[in-house]
Amino acid sequence: MSQTRKLGERGCFSSLDSGTALKNCMGHTMSLKYLKPAADIFIPLICWIYYIPGYLLFFAPVYLVSYVFSSKREMAWQQLNHLFFKIFFRLLQSVTPGLSLHVADEVFSIRSAVIVSNHVSYLDPILLISLYEKQKTIVKNIFFKLPVFGWILRTSGYIPSIVDANSDTIGRIEALGAYLASGGNLFIFPEGTRSRNGRLGRFNRSAFKIAVNCKAPICVLFIQNTDVLYPPGRFRFFTCVPNTIRIELIGRIETGSTSSSISELADQARTMMLQRCNPPKKGEK
Repeated sequence: MSQTRKLGERGCFSSLDSGTALKNCMGHTMSLKYLKPAADIFIPLICWIYYIPGYLLFFAPVYLVSYVFSSKREMAWQQLNHLFFKIFFRLLQSVTPGLSLHVADEVFSIRSAVIVSNHVSYLDPILLISLYEKQKTIVKNIFFKLPVFGWILRTSGYIPSIVDANSDTIGRIEALGAYLASGGNLFIFPEGTRSRNGRLGRFNRSAFKIAVNCKAPICVLFIQNTDVLYPPGRFRFFTCVPNTIRIELIGRIETGSTSSSISELADQARTMMLQRCNPPKKGEK
């Protein structure tokens, strides 16, 4: 059985006797009933204050210094992205009642792999960035057109989802083999967009083609409950309810000596995710 790292876990019962603990829990529940509407607004506000003013005050100067002086600018910016979002999730856990994050140890140890995962919330990509110092991903082209943000994406070595003959996208893709061999990870959401109903969408095969071309293993992750905290189509967080965000490694597919086609690899990864989404009932095989 894999071990997990638990951060920010909260519970009602401690060393108190059961009667006192029950009263405390009931009082806590009643308090949350009235505090929840305010918390759903103010907790995202706190996070946005960190996200924008916090970035400008504390991180932007460091980014600029590394841009000017670092000989490994791309790597330096990936490490800064990792640190920024790692702090973000620690802040999120500390201010959100009932929230905890469990990440299996084998997820933290992934290196030199193409990571594919389900996608249920805007929190998913930044959560994966917070796990790995050396990471790249494929991002929708529209985000590269945004002022400042697009510059950050390009300087960090992230890759546009649509290849433009006039850009350096082809060169970035061709360089992925060396990047993965050096210990970096490329994570991709093969559905291409968030699921709004929890169901697994059709897979784009680009992640699997990259893995085969680079002879890199495919690590299949499953993310759970980020959509409980931040559902699609909602600006506010859904707070003050027990919620454990989980990330598990549910499979690993070797591509170095496989005879499987790219389509078969994609189907294999999708089957793993479907089995995790819909585990067999007791008595079923």
